[in-house]
Amino acid sequence: MNEARVRPFRFGVNALAAGSAAEWIALARRLEELGYSTLCLPDHLTDRLAPLPALASAAAVTSRLRVGTMVLNNDFRHPVVLAREAATVDMLSDGRLELGLGAGYMRSEYEQAGLRFDRGGVRVERLGEAVTITKHLFQGEPVTFSGRHYQVADHTIHPRPAQRPRPPILIGGNGPRLLTLAATEADIVALSGITFGGGGVERDMAGFRAAGVDERVRLVREAAGARLGQLELSALVQRVIVTEDRRGAAEELAQRWAGLTAEEILETPFVLLGSVDEIVAQLVARRARWGISYYVVFRPAVDVFAPIVDRLSGV
Repeated sequence: MNEARVRPFRFGVNALAAGSAAEWIALARRLEELGYSTLCLPDHLTDRLAPLPALASAAAVTSRLRVGTMVLNNDFRHPVVLAREAATVDMLSDGRLELGLGAGYMRSEYEQAGLRFDRGGVRVERLGEAVTITKHLFQGEPVTFSGRHYQVADHTIHPRPAQRPRPPILIGGNGPRLLTLAATEADIVALSGITFGGGGVERDMAGFRAAGVDERVRLVREAAGARLGQLELSALVQRVIVTEDRRGAAEELAQRWAGLTAEEILETPFVLLGSVDEIVAQLVARRARWGISYYVVFRPAVDVFAPIVDRLSGV
């Protein structure tokens, strides 16, 4: 089996909202100052910022910070429209966009928008077609595509993205179909650890546990084949707690998170607990075990996680 090369660490922040332009601008500048690699936004039809215009705004007030979607719901945008808008953000940011895509999972959003909520396999298949179309459009060539879900006739986008051959594509999720698609088509495979069923109201935490991560990383490696060395593996961290009592923090979380033991919480890459030195050691060990080098935390963890970012970025 081909082995993935050891990639240097980098770190991102998944922000959800901002109350004003000033708050959003301050956050972007603060993340750049602290050494974070990427400011990311999710894509939900709830109390969230619309990701692409917000990311363009953040890029306009920074010079090094990358901006990314974590992740866009493919079913909200036709790939021709998505490619054009993403290419514009990449051009306006001087090549700092990371395009994260997913298959969607919240039935309520589909129903509110009048969209059909297909079963998971169909949504992943549709995402696969969209990724193919978007990649070709990014290259600046006329694209003709006839698939089960999309038809495109001799279309070329403008502008082209600044990055060549294109912005990196991230595909995020937890299910086998989605991770197989990510392994074969994406540049960044983003592990979420959680499978949402029942239209987004049920949570399966099997992929959150270390054994579940073993299984998913093995699937990605096998599906990637010769591409493995090109892939970056990412994890979306649900909680960061800097503390001298690592086990106590895990036991407290276990009381609130049904279905996970303290030991499982201590072992998962989706939770980071302990002193700064302990968390640094955890990240190094988890990169050795799973190849995960790109960690994305949520906005409340920005400041407490900053010393780890300072220690490990680029290492």
